[in-house]
Amino acid sequence: MILRKSLLLLGIGSAQIDLILPKNTYKSGECINGYFLIKGGTLEQRIRRIECDLIMDTHSTGKEEILKTSTILSSRGINSGESNEIPFNFCLPMLKEPYKREVSYRLKTRLILDKGIIGKDDDWILIDSE
Repeated sequence: MILRKSLLLLGIGSAQIDLILPKNTYKSGECINGYFLIKGGTLEQRIRRIECDLIMDTHSTGKEEILKTSTILSSRGINSGESNEIPFNFCLPMLKEPYKREVSYRLKTRLILDKGIIGKDDDWILIDSE
């Protein structure tokens, strides 16, 4: 039991998160309705919050820009081996020129658990002009 708790502090065997989206192409300003799939790790853990950022990556400069953030606060627990779905609703901002050759977009998700343990997920999306 002590070994499992020690491994959790290193992120080994902790709960995992996956953002499930209905499609991967959206229009500027469109609302996305999906869900977070959370799978329990080796021990019960407490979910503190889920953060999701819309990030614009500019390949020519290597620059990342956070365009919008969504945070869900929580105090629920997740048992070992359990799976939970949490609804995800996110409205994309209106972008003047969403589709550019050197730019890509992703939703970067972080699952913050008790004791600061973090699970991560990246989902690349395409944003077309209206």
